[in-house]
Amino acid sequence: MAGSLIFWHTGERINITGGDNHFMGGIALKALILSADNFEDQELFYPLNRLKEEGVIVKVASMKEGIITGEYGYSIDVDMKFDEVDPEEFDMLILPGGKAPEKVRLEEKALDIARYFFRENKPVGAICHGVQTLVSAGVMEGRKATCYIGIRDDLICAGVLYEDKEVVVNGNLITSRHPRDLYAFGRELVKKIKNSV
Repeated sequence: MAGSLIFWHTGERINITGGDNHFMGGIALKALILSADNFEDQELFYPLNRLKEEGVIVKVASMKEGIITGEYGYSIDVDMKFDEVDPEEFDMLILPGGKAPEKVRLEEKALDIARYFFRENKPVGAICHGVQTLVSAGVMEGRKATCYIGIRDDLICAGVLYEDKEVVVNGNLITSRHPRDLYAFGRELVKKIKNSV
């Protein structure tokens, strides 16, 4: 990954260029990304690196071990499978877009993880098609949100109050439309996780 120095230590990827970890009660803040093959590359890597810049530990989970590859050919190591995730260990959930959410939303464990974050009122960020997982988890009714225009009607049918804005913050939920909104999406993710301390 450009700009990062990664090495392996007891099976865990460690980024040693990211500075101090952001701590809450003596424990480093942790974010979880749920994705799969054919994710939108920028929508996964931008929030991952933006949160790492703030000292947040970021883990990637998918339905399989190994690596997942984005629509434009960028790959990333999977840290854990969905069924290995303990959502209590994480402070924020990130759902990138692309074609990956069509697969993620079919995984009951991924839906359970999403439901946990809403039940506990922990921050959740979804961009582009990432909201599809939240629709399938049944947590969107009555909320304000945005998404890629092509799935706007899916959100409206799920009872969402759709807004065509670069970023919509509604309680614990942060949503954006597409990669051009990533600067606003990242800004609100950082605000939200800092305010959770």
